[in-house]
Amino acid sequence: MKKSLLALAVLGAFAGAAQAQSSVTIYGIVDTGITYTSKAATPSSTAGNINTGSKFAVNSGVIQGSRIGFKGVEDLGGGLNAVFQLETGFNNDNGALNGQDSTTSNNLFRRKSVVGLAGGFGSVLLGRQTDFADTISAYTAVNDFGGVTSNSGSGLNRLQGTRTNNSISYTTNNLGGFTGNLMYGFGETAGKTSAGQSFGLGGKYDNGPLGLGINYYQSKQGPTPSDTSLIASSATLGTINAGSSAAKVLNVVASYQFGPARVYGNYSRVKQDLNTAAVTGLTQATRLTGATLGLSKKADMYELGTAYSLTPSLKLLGSVQYTRADFDNLSGKGKLTQFNIGTDYWLSKRTDLYAFVSNLRAKDMKNPGVFADTTGNDASQTAVTVGIRHKF
Repeated sequence: MKKSLLALAVLGAFAGAAQAQSSVTIYGIVDTGITYTSKAATPSSTAGNINTGSKFAVNSGVIQGSRIGFKGVEDLGGGLNAVFQLETGFNNDNGALNGQDSTTSNNLFRRKSVVGLAGGFGSVLLGRQTDFADTISAYTAVNDFGGVTSNSGSGLNRLQGTRTNNSISYTTNNLGGFTGNLMYGFGETAGKTSAGQSFGLGGKYDNGPLGLGINYYQSKQGPTPSDTSLIASSATLGTINAGSSAAKVLNVVASYQFGPARVYGNYSRVKQDLNTAAVTGLTQATRLTGATLGLSKKADMYELGTAYSLTPSLKLLGSVQYTRADFDNLSGKGKLTQFNIGTDYWLSKRTDLYAFVSNLRAKDMKNPGVFADTTGNDASQTAVTVGIRHKF
């Protein structure tokens, strides 16, 4: 009897050790808000005649995209771990899969799908993943307002988290406050390595209240671009311009904690060399009625903001975004200015309530709308959102 109990105890110890060496975590976010939008385009609108009216909607993923994911780690010994992460997005308002673009809307794990190794050297991941702009967005308004600021610039400069297919990345461990990152995306085009490829180089520095970040990302055109956010990504244009630079993005961000207040500022430049008038058919008139930042040839983006903690649970938020956009062969610059104020109250460590008011103004270009409810040219639109976010 004693031998049997001893054997069971030994087996139990081994089972516990084996379980401790390997783990899988299920996690997710459900984020949904009710939004009022002024001057949203009505169904009767056309490209040349945009009619507007008030709109009420239930929107999913206001601050963070609603998602469910799986991540795991296995201890391989000697400080080496095998890691993986699979993450899919969904629209909580209707239960549908959420896609970043038309090419990924039906992909199961479109938000992230990686596997790799991690250890004292850092981590190496392969699959579909974001570049380092997504990491340093923690120092920007994306951390507080999320998708509310996307259409004023952060959806184009990659701070909202844009994915790269067929990619490999290397991220260092924290080295005295510094973390670095390298990424390469394979275009997978036979006979022309540069077609569809992309690469990124980024770093951040954390030292007490100070946070700094920088990232550069460049993608090239191809029949199967690794960067699925490319504008001129049709098969025909991809073949004609294969290997030509399609996007060059630079982000410089900074954040500092002054007691209860975090203040931040950042600058981004986006160049899309293939967005010429010959490709887009852009004219002075269509810039006002049909063009968005995605069709600009160059855009400079500036941001200032703050998050003030009244209590450990309650924050007051404010930010301003300003973007200047150049369009090929057109005079003048399009301008977007967005003002945001809000509050975020945490009911617990996993559940918070938020309320935002945003005003987005356009000059010499179409207003894309705070929540993509586009308006006419030179328009001012206001959006008011109240919502709840739960993390598990």
